[in-house]
Amino acid sequence: MPEYKAPEVWSFAPFVLLLLAIAIFPLVHRLAHFWEKNRYKLLVSATLAALMVLYYGFLHNGIRDHEHEGQLLQGGPAVLRVLKHAVLLDYVPFIILLFSLYTISGGILLEGDIRARPRTNCVFLGAGAILASFIGTTGASMLLIRPILRTNSERKHTAHTVIFFIFMVSNIGGCLTPLGDPPLFLGYLRGVPFWWTLNLFPAWLFANGILLSIYFIWDSLAYRREERADITLDSTKLEPLSVRGRFNFVWLLGVVACVALVDTSRELPFTSVKPPPYTREVILLLLAGLSWITTPGNAEIRERNGFTFGAITEVAFLFIGIFICMQAPVEYLQEEGKKLGIDSASGFFWATGSLSSFLDNAPTYVVFYETAKAFTAGLLQTPGVGSPDVVAGVLEKFLLGVSMGAVFMGANTYIGNGPNFMVKTIAEQSGVRMPSFFGYMLYSICILIPLFFAVMLVFLS
Repeated sequence: MPEYKAPEVWSFAPFVLLLLAIAIFPLVHRLAHFWEKNRYKLLVSATLAALMVLYYGFLHNGIRDHEHEGQLLQGGPAVLRVLKHAVLLDYVPFIILLFSLYTISGGILLEGDIRARPRTNCVFLGAGAILASFIGTTGASMLLIRPILRTNSERKHTAHTVIFFIFMVSNIGGCLTPLGDPPLFLGYLRGVPFWWTLNLFPAWLFANGILLSIYFIWDSLAYRREERADITLDSTKLEPLSVRGRFNFVWLLGVVACVALVDTSRELPFTSVKPPPYTREVILLLLAGLSWITTPGNAEIRERNGFTFGAITEVAFLFIGIFICMQAPVEYLQEEGKKLGIDSASGFFWATGSLSSFLDNAPTYVVFYETAKAFTAGLLQTPGVGSPDVVAGVLEKFLLGVSMGAVFMGANTYIGNGPNFMVKTIAEQSGVRMPSFFGYMLYSICILIPLFFAVMLVFLS
């Protein structure tokens, strides 16, 4: 039997190239038009995924089959093993959860136009930060960005409101449940208990509380700079808030219950029955279908929400490539992660967060989760080490660092998390002059980076 060897570093190339394409193509004028079309995203994603499949089929030394005493699988069996983990066990549950949240939240329409005072905007941001953990950062962003833009439509100084919206609703707010942000759901699929993420509540409250305080002061100063005619128009052009499609909140609660309770590796609550594979995913699709069928005026509500399947299709096409291409770096980190020299919660926080700022935070979470897991395994084998708190094979303090780094620092750039760019685009379509890519980073460097240092000192030191 040949000796096992971890993947070579050059085998990471398809993964790196795909992430660079996601980060750079939208910013290069000649490539941006090409990248707008989802079929070309699928073409790039599938091509790089095929290269990874060829690597495992013909160039890799062999992967360990832990179900059969660690024997090496090569060629076709190795490819099937990789595709099983990448597609069936990770990608399918991941994309179905996003699809169900996206579809159900798209059936909720918040209408109205109230006075755009600083405290009103703070209510929007605070409510969004709460909702993000239960209907996802994408769902909360799509639900609330148009109402807050409509409310502030009479004001001229509004770009800062959208920026703080991205900070809180599209990112930091989504850290309390695996439903909130894709990285945490991938952790859940790897064995992190569903309610463990509530351990992030103190950091969630700390970060959002500081951001909301800064925003209130900022918006109060901006409100004073508005022209009197605009303030008068804002105070007279009023429409009470109303919600259509409210029954979709019931379906969203169904999603929460389904993800929390239906796990094929565990017995259903109060029973001795383990659900068969993909029971959770079938229920999630059923809930999405019920939302579509039972929403009164479904077509009108979704049209007014600007709802299309384009955004979720884009995510699906890109992530099929990401999940396949990341198999080599993940396998490498499982074997060599403990040698990278990251040995503290704050180190995992900044390492995960730095990559999550420019690359998608879901695969970044997986990479450093596996690194932390490998380091934990080595640490537990060290003589004299006690019995530290371990969650899903990872020291709890390391898992805190990885989780907060992935979720919080996705806010550092427009491309750090999926909803960021969608919110920016919707704001610009509504007439808000948003800062450039690097202009936005100036905001995040001045506001978020000091905040994250404070988070590190308070919760990870």
